[in-house]
Amino acid sequence: MPETNRFYSLIIPVYNRPDEVDELLESLTKQTYTNFEVLVIEDGSSLPCDDVVSRYTLSLDIRYFAKENEGQGFTRNYAYERASGDYFIVFDSDCIIPSHYLETVNSHLNTEWLDAFGGPDKSHESFTDVQKAISYSMTSPYTTGGIRGSKKHAGTFHPRSFNMGISAEVWKKTKGYVITRMGEDIEFSIRIINSGFKVGLIEDAYVYHKRRTDFRQFYKQLFFFGRARVNIGRFYSSEIKFFHLFPVCFFLGFLFWLLILPWLMPGLFIFGAGMLLGYYMLIFFDSFFKNGKSLSIASKSLIASFIQLFAYGHGFVSEWLKFIKEPYSG
Repeated sequence: MPETNRFYSLIIPVYNRPDEVDELLESLTKQTYTNFEVLVIEDGSSLPCDDVVSRYTLSLDIRYFAKENEGQGFTRNYAYERASGDYFIVFDSDCIIPSHYLETVNSHLNTEWLDAFGGPDKSHESFTDVQKAISYSMTSPYTTGGIRGSKKHAGTFHPRSFNMGISAEVWKKTKGYVITRMGEDIEFSIRIINSGFKVGLIEDAYVYHKRRTDFRQFYKQLFFFGRARVNIGRFYSSEIKFFHLFPVCFFLGFLFWLLILPWLMPGLFIFGAGMLLGYYMLIFFDSFFKNGKSLSIASKSLIASFIQLFAYGHGFVSEWLKFIKEPYSG
């Protein structure tokens, strides 16, 4: 569907993040492709961002909506219902958008049409070392199976809602999200694919995604992601793949190695320590060379990678123990 002047609706659901919204909107004023509107949807926040939005009414075609809290999935539906664009793109509020983003997306859609797309995330130079370490962990093939923002990903690519676009036609046919939390974007992506739409990755349509700012918050987020994967299994039993079980094996294996093997089989405990050391040396040096040979980021990447695997596995096992009492619905 080549179209030189396609109109985009950029959707930003937000919950108690006015400072993040300010930075995101500032980045949108620098877009080289300018045929777009912005919808900011306040999802029951106690810290509203209406004052922030009001500062951009002259520089952006922007609309602000405040509603009761329903969760991110149904908040995106709320925005889709009110959007005027030919194509809808959702960003998390903790993203910064490169100036070329929309021009890149529009060019790709003119060359190779996609009914829905996702883009990767990268680390911005302004991020803290902890944020850069978390970004490394969340995009490294050594911790995620290469499923986030790579054409060499393992399994089917499913766009994620921190950087996800759909055509107006997809919205009309699918009616958006059917669950509002815990894997809602993956469920939606699967349903889009199953409806026969063309879905793909636009690798150069990346965003700078801050994610969490400290390791405690990161643990809580990844614990939730692990639970969410099991929740997706309630709808699509085939969507729990072997690479989703790697963090589960890591979580259970680490506990067994730490708590049982020293007393039961000391020799195997030492062997396991060597394997773990080798694995984390791989992560350390990979992060070191990908992050400008920064010892600080590489060291923090070890912590982030451990948290990612352990917390995801912890959340998965926790939700699975609840889930085994209920049948699959997919």
